[in-house]
Amino acid sequence: MTSITAADGASASAGLSHRPLNRSDYKTLGLSALGGTLEFYDFVVFVFFANVIGSLFFPADMPEWMRQLQTLGIFAAGYLARPLGGIVIAHYGDKLGRKKMFTLSIFLMSVPTLVIGIQPTYATIGIAAPLLLLAMRVLQGAAIGGEMPGAWVFVAEHAPARNYGFAIGTLTSGITGGIFLGSIMGVWLNTTYSQAEVHDWAWRIPFILGGVFGLVSVYLRKFLEETPIFREMQARKAADRELPLKTILRDHREACVLVALMTWVLSTAVVVVVWFTPAYLQTVVHVVPAAAMKANALATVTLTIGCVFWGWLSDKAGTRTAMVLGWGGLTATAYLFYLGLPGTEASLVWSYALVGFFVGSISLLPVVGVRAFPAPVRFTGLSFAYNMAYAVFGGLTPVLISTWQQVDPLAPAHYVAAMGVLGAAIGLLWPLAIKGWQPSKA
Repeated sequence: MTSITAADGASASAGLSHRPLNRSDYKTLGLSALGGTLEFYDFVVFVFFANVIGSLFFPADMPEWMRQLQTLGIFAAGYLARPLGGIVIAHYGDKLGRKKMFTLSIFLMSVPTLVIGIQPTYATIGIAAPLLLLAMRVLQGAAIGGEMPGAWVFVAEHAPARNYGFAIGTLTSGITGGIFLGSIMGVWLNTTYSQAEVHDWAWRIPFILGGVFGLVSVYLRKFLEETPIFREMQARKAADRELPLKTILRDHREACVLVALMTWVLSTAVVVVVWFTPAYLQTVVHVVPAAAMKANALATVTLTIGCVFWGWLSDKAGTRTAMVLGWGGLTATAYLFYLGLPGTEASLVWSYALVGFFVGSISLLPVVGVRAFPAPVRFTGLSFAYNMAYAVFGGLTPVLISTWQQVDPLAPAHYVAAMGVLGAAIGLLWPLAIKGWQPSKA
């Protein structure tokens, strides 16, 4: 049986509690957040141009419903590839180093994005077009599965303990900023070019730009340093232990369940409030599309701000306080928002922005999740639990909500509120969520 000492990672942070953030920390945080923004942009920009892609990469005589189904199936393939990609990248992150895998993940995202932007369509290469698109989407999914847990671990192990939550929250805000960047690109492209131009060639612009800037980020990540915790493990050869996943499944099942439940809360908040609600506003509440997208864009901004705030609050007031206030507030503001619909355009915008701010408490998942595992298996544990749970809950949530709202229009409110209660209860009642992994006294 593997023996893990206190030196192997009782703390997720490398720094002493009294050390402030220094210039090196800001460089690490800035480059990590920038890379996360670009990588998440590359992953989600597909959905903003799904209709155009469907018309270009499948036969023209295919029924529209079948074309949409196959396009969404290719989009979903990226999510299905996340667990496998996350486990493989995390395994080598625990064995070979955080930095190497952190750089590899953005490379695996950037190249497929660039290929999508320049690859021929169905009219040119026939059935090879959707098959190549599917292959690139699978690579993107594998990359994003390793990026988010890898980024959280990398930054957490660099940050001083007193700024641990702030650092993770700032990184998470960069990742969520990729969603906003993708939506802005979609708005800009559709207002700058005609629909014919977008269909003929302009749709390629966001993919080519995403791929190029992603490769630039690969180069910039060369200037990051390996985390102090991994260097210490390497010096003591702690990274040469048994297969990390085997250790996780045997010794850290409680931490896996904790991260999985918190991922359920996170995926619900993101999928329902950010992704599902714009369509809900238009089809169920009959809000005009322009107003729905404007409110959603502002909610994404407040979500990004909220990620930083809730991480900072966990440093200042404690993780328990941040979880109770953040996810308890998500419950309250979810009902405030959905019960107030349609309201006026002004009330729609501010109430959506408010619930978006509390969605930012999703940054508390990595705050808790990183320190729930000891350092030698931290990357693998977080990646395995997070990606497996996201594949399940992220995939089932849209189906559940779509079905539930047929009998209760307030289904999104009930579901988000229930997850808020779950998150707050975890903060109140689960010691591992607050204290993190502790070495055995035996």
